[in-house]
Amino acid sequence: METEDFAEIRRPAPRVRKVLWALALLFAAYHVATAGFGVPVQRLHIALHLSGIAIFAFAYYPLVRPARPGMGPSRIPVFDIVLMVLAVASLLYLPLFWRGGTIGFGSFSFPVAPQTLRQGNPNVFDLFFGTVLIAITIEMSRRALGWALPIISFIAIGYALFGPSIPVDILRHPGVDWRQFVNNIYFPSEGIFGLPVWVVSTIVIQFVIFGVIAQRTGLGDFFIDTAQALAGRQVGGPAKVSVISSALFGSISGSAIANTVSTGSLTIPNMKRLGYPGIFAAAVEAAASAGGQITPPLMGAAAFIMAEFLEVPYTTIVVAAIVPALMHYTGVYAQVHFTALRLGLAPDTTSRLSDIVGVWRRGWRHVFPLAALLIILFSGYTPYMSAFVGICVAALFGFTSWRKPVTLILNAAFIAFVVSKGLDGSFGLPLVLFLVASSIVAAWRSDEPQPLGHLADALALGAKYSVVVGVAAAVVGITVGVINTTGVGFRVGFMVTTGAAQMAESLHLILPIATADMQLFLSLVLIALCCILMGAGLPTTALYILLATVAQPTLSQLGVPPIASHMFVFYYGIIAELTPPVCTTAFAAAAIAQSPPFRTGIEAFKLGIGKIVVPMVFCYAPSLLLVTDGFTWRSLIQDGGTCALGVIVMSAALSRYLFVELRWWQSLPVFLAGLLLTVPGTASDIGGLVLLAPIGGYLLIQQKRRNASTCVS
Repeated sequence: METEDFAEIRRPAPRVRKVLWALALLFAAYHVATAGFGVPVQRLHIALHLSGIAIFAFAYYPLVRPARPGMGPSRIPVFDIVLMVLAVASLLYLPLFWRGGTIGFGSFSFPVAPQTLRQGNPNVFDLFFGTVLIAITIEMSRRALGWALPIISFIAIGYALFGPSIPVDILRHPGVDWRQFVNNIYFPSEGIFGLPVWVVSTIVIQFVIFGVIAQRTGLGDFFIDTAQALAGRQVGGPAKVSVISSALFGSISGSAIANTVSTGSLTIPNMKRLGYPGIFAAAVEAAASAGGQITPPLMGAAAFIMAEFLEVPYTTIVVAAIVPALMHYTGVYAQVHFTALRLGLAPDTTSRLSDIVGVWRRGWRHVFPLAALLIILFSGYTPYMSAFVGICVAALFGFTSWRKPVTLILNAAFIAFVVSKGLDGSFGLPLVLFLVASSIVAAWRSDEPQPLGHLADALALGAKYSVVVGVAAAVVGITVGVINTTGVGFRVGFMVTTGAAQMAESLHLILPIATADMQLFLSLVLIALCCILMGAGLPTTALYILLATVAQPTLSQLGVPPIASHMFVFYYGIIAELTPPVCTTAFAAAAIAQSPPFRTGIEAFKLGIGKIVVPMVFCYAPSLLLVTDGFTWRSLIQDGGTCALGVIVMSAALSRYLFVELRWWQSLPVFLAGLLLTVPGTASDIGGLVLLAPIGGYLLIQQKRRNASTCVS
């Protein structure tokens, strides 16, 4: 899951920290319980979820950020406590008075009509609490995420209120007054109580908690050991270990920064020890870790929201992401390999490397939680039920044992839950047998389990990790509500397609490319640039939600399937993690490698060539996503195969090595050949091969001559 790294900007006093820890544990326990036993009605569940988010946000993020995390005053001021109370009151007012009631007491009591009668005509309490919640949500986002999202929210609010005064005709609209604006943003199911927060509160947080517990029980270390066993002895071994371990680790974390910090602390020093420059070592880790949010099965929070937007099962998104994720890691892995050959780096042959059989003999237990989660997910159950089972199995394998009989209460409780699901027909017999067997295997261990207190810490930490993504989803709901209310998404889409069409007509006079294809390409470029520019200040989830509401109508007019357009925005939002000047993942890796951050970002951007090219490709060849209408094996094999070859060839050009070290002028035609190979279509494939064949043949002859001269000498 996308778990933006949680940093306690304010470190409260010990007693307050204990209270916040207990609240975080209760918050996590509530979400785990609702995942397994049923979610309350939407308005109540979102209110409880955002109440917890608001408490943690104002507790840990002060009004003014200190120079460094944890260096500010530890005391939570009265002002922040008042904001907590107002936020909770504004959130709980809606579900508590949904069916009407009375506010106050005695002669100061005021009747409140049922919400169905207030819809479209909010009363004074609705206006007060709605206004307070909108203001507090924007302030939470400013504290936790910086100024980018609040500025976008202010622009959206201004656009909604002053629509008739917009100077651009196509963007002008009748406008709404404040009463109608609060009605649209405060009342479900638009605005703050809309789909983004609903998905985060019912699905994302559960997968965040699963990721934290799975890592605490050793799944992350097991992935790193597996990567070392697979690639440690190859040419450029430590760098390839970084790529493989980041892919494996990212499949359960979904966070680029968490991935970088967790695996990079080991892989970056190993790469530098082998001889890789610090900049390249950090860039490899950053580029590989940035793939975490696109690596199945547990991708970023935006992937779950995408499933809800498209109204498809989450497993459809997982399947669609397989080929693009492989393309990304193919590009990174190829550049690592070619760079190792150019630098003449020898394989790592130290005795610390284990064999794959030994790694799995020692760590096979770690696979059970992930296997249980995936089996439930791909069996057609809800994502939150799969997360609940995954959390339970991970907890059993990490914290229970027959050596400590009291811990077996957890095993017994889970077995009872599974059996009850089997008896009422929710779980089939094979699934019941597998989960019961997993519970028994979890208890049968030779070593000591971790203390149950560590499980409580993991749950509390998972709750804290959800703060940033929860705040982002809430504040983006304001802008999404404005987009839906005013229809600006379709207006902007029309502007993009019209502008692209005009440019395509002009370029058609110069280039022998069909106008429709050129229009689509230019539209994709414009949207991609928008994603990268906005991604400099927005987290991936918020960026995806904002741009998907605009890009999807735009691209659908040009014939791009909905899932391809959504995946396109998703991918280019993540590319912003590697794009200077603000590339947080590259900066995190540079801190470990002690390399220049900006140059590290440029190198990481080059390494992410697969992630840059592939979104363009699957918009023209949707078969690469495996789940689109009109999927054909021929298109997958031809377009996917030539795209992979093209990514490898471009990686060789960027690494300046293909059979022999390349001069800069030799790299240019090699890169162009690779680019042509990535373009879907027989003509471009033939053109790429025709261009590559003589260059590759010449370089291969050079390599043989050098090898022969080396042998003679």
